[in-house]
Amino acid sequence: MTDSSTETSRIPGFYKLGVAERLRLLFERGLVSEHHYHMLCDGQQALSLGAADRMIENVVGTFSLPFGLGLNFVIDGRPVLIPLAVEEPSVVAALSAAAKTAGPSGGFKTWASEPLLVGQIQIVDVAHAAKSKRAILGHKDTILNLANSLHPNMVARGGGARDVEVVVHPGAARGRDMLVVHVVVDTRDAMGANLVNTICEGVAPLLERLSEGRVCLRILSNLCDRAMVGAKMTIPAAALAGKGYDGGEVRDGILLAYDFAAADPYRAATHNKGIMNGVDAIAIATGNDWRALEAAAHAYAARGVRYTSLSTWEKDLDGNLVGELQMPIKVGTVGGNLESNPPVQIAHAMLGAESATDLARIIGAVGLAQNFGALRALVTHGIQRGHMGLHARSVAMSAGAAPENFDTVVEKLVESGDVKVWKAKQILADMNARPEPDGIDDAEPQGEDATDDPNAQIEGCGAGFGKVILLGEHAVVYGSHALAAPVDLAIRAKVQPAQEPGVHVIIPRWGVELDIDPSAKGAGPGSLQTSLGNILDKLELRNQNMTVEVWPHVPRAMGLGGSAALAVGIVRALSERFGLALSDADVNGLAFEAEKVAHGNPSGIDNTLATYRKFMLFRKGTPPVMRQVVAPKPIPIVIGLSGTESLTAKMVARVHESWCNNKKLYERIFAEINTLTLQGVEAIEAYDLGQLGELMNVCQGLLNALGVSSWELEELIQIARNNGALGAKLTGGGGGGSIVAICPDRTEEVATAIRAAGYRAIITQIG
Repeated sequence: MTDSSTETSRIPGFYKLGVAERLRLLFERGLVSEHHYHMLCDGQQALSLGAADRMIENVVGTFSLPFGLGLNFVIDGRPVLIPLAVEEPSVVAALSAAAKTAGPSGGFKTWASEPLLVGQIQIVDVAHAAKSKRAILGHKDTILNLANSLHPNMVARGGGARDVEVVVHPGAARGRDMLVVHVVVDTRDAMGANLVNTICEGVAPLLERLSEGRVCLRILSNLCDRAMVGAKMTIPAAALAGKGYDGGEVRDGILLAYDFAAADPYRAATHNKGIMNGVDAIAIATGNDWRALEAAAHAYAARGVRYTSLSTWEKDLDGNLVGELQMPIKVGTVGGNLESNPPVQIAHAMLGAESATDLARIIGAVGLAQNFGALRALVTHGIQRGHMGLHARSVAMSAGAAPENFDTVVEKLVESGDVKVWKAKQILADMNARPEPDGIDDAEPQGEDATDDPNAQIEGCGAGFGKVILLGEHAVVYGSHALAAPVDLAIRAKVQPAQEPGVHVIIPRWGVELDIDPSAKGAGPGSLQTSLGNILDKLELRNQNMTVEVWPHVPRAMGLGGSAALAVGIVRALSERFGLALSDADVNGLAFEAEKVAHGNPSGIDNTLATYRKFMLFRKGTPPVMRQVVAPKPIPIVIGLSGTESLTAKMVARVHESWCNNKKLYERIFAEINTLTLQGVEAIEAYDLGQLGELMNVCQGLLNALGVSSWELEELIQIARNNGALGAKLTGGGGGGSIVAICPDRTEEVATAIRAAGYRAIITQIG
């Protein structure tokens, strides 16, 4: 998106002005044209009865919604005024406040894929499904040419039919096979429903002949997961403080609220509804099909094993709150209904979006902002205050509150907790003629004067670091070399004295609160308690009263060395607190003992990387080989997270069982992996990333042969390679977890493709 205006979206005190004053201010700043200014002043922007009668059937009138503005938005470096058509007052205030909070940190960063829609043609009475599928795909070019001939203007604008896919649903048509043909269409700036439906109708006879079946439905799909949008915001903890709340407390509360939505579909439904409060409001204002957006969003949220959150919230290494939203958004900026509705024209003029893709990115940022506003309200004064405010506005209107004292009556009703008409009348009777100040600025950011420095949480902490293995997983357990690099993800821990007896472990991000009985010995109910108990025994600290607080930034159970980083962070925190002056070798040894509890038969590579944080060639032994590897310059990588837990202990045990049953075969595979690893060191030192990528690809084939890959990992690997990665493979134990891809020139493309497929991606570098 480009900025055609030097005006800002920040208008202090805008909500305090009257409607006429607001419109005048917008006109004077050049944010609305003179024509639109007069239309808004005179109420001429309303849809006329004649225009409404041409839009739908049986018209008897028009129905109005409040048309407001979300302020303070900066999206991809451009200030944007957000037009909103919505009846709920908390939406506009929450959006403006969220955008103001995000502004000092750069606002919202967004991305979007191509504006693609899928048209579906259902084919039944197919005698041989596989044969029909081959016949259709064998004539793909013919089908695409026919589809594009139906809409030459769309092709001229750079759009058109892009691909043909065939999905077979065995036995789905009353016990017989069903074929569904997907025609993937780039509709450019149009919403595209009619375009795609026309294409489906036009190609249906050809598909019927090719398939030797019978065509039934021919219609677009509203699950527009080929038109994905992402938005991201980063907020320092200090900016979250205010109104009696500590910034770190608010941040951690938002993280726990997100965990609830990610795990529980009942909560996720309300969580996502909050996102759609913002999405729908701007969609309606811009004349787009909000029902289609709702359908796509909720279908996408339910694509996995359960319905879950459309957004993610994390804490980065600096203690900042980081929110990301990824969802399908297919909208239009051209079309008859958009161009014939006056308020829609005004909304598009205010936005200044150059294309439908630009508009989709803006909508994604609005959805994320609304999500943040709702979560912040929930973990501070509570969302109920906003709902009470909505009810109080209706009560104040019923009591006859005048415009000049309306907001004051509403506030006093909410504060009283007795939102009744009689109470509103009593407030009106007690009020002076001069309006009182509102007292609450819903559009002001929280924490402008906060002193909650995220770096203060790092002081006195111990840290262990995550890692990726480029070459050598599993073979390293059997004496082969492995090539691994640290990543900029850490788990930090701090030990403080406690009044209560025992050792208390708190990991708020993971919802862990664990007490270790000072009199207990041996294994406790879980590997964390067992491994920590062993560490305390070895350091002779079990009888000390302490609280161990942990801030994890390594994704849990994703094959990135999280358990080792946790152990190293805690050991270093203990050394810091009790003045033990443990060496790196001491820390590494203790963390290795903890890894034995977590994984059974570890190689020691995870704890070594977590401790020493060096790019190295590693081989287990007494002592182990730990040769530092030096790359001439940093190597860009993308880490793709499958979302499925990495079952390291299970995978190690599986490989061990296979090795026991066929040692000769498996030791030959381990030797091949060892050779690849040593060649990988040479490639890195020569900065031959093409060779390194090839070695990683071959290594992935061997790891798959060991049975430690998974369909999610294979999909991620294929996505990375198809989008320009020189090499990609699983990293860590496998069975889930993550992949690592070498992407010297295409990190953004690879990460975008991974996210578009519904996975998470981290762009970083090693070396």
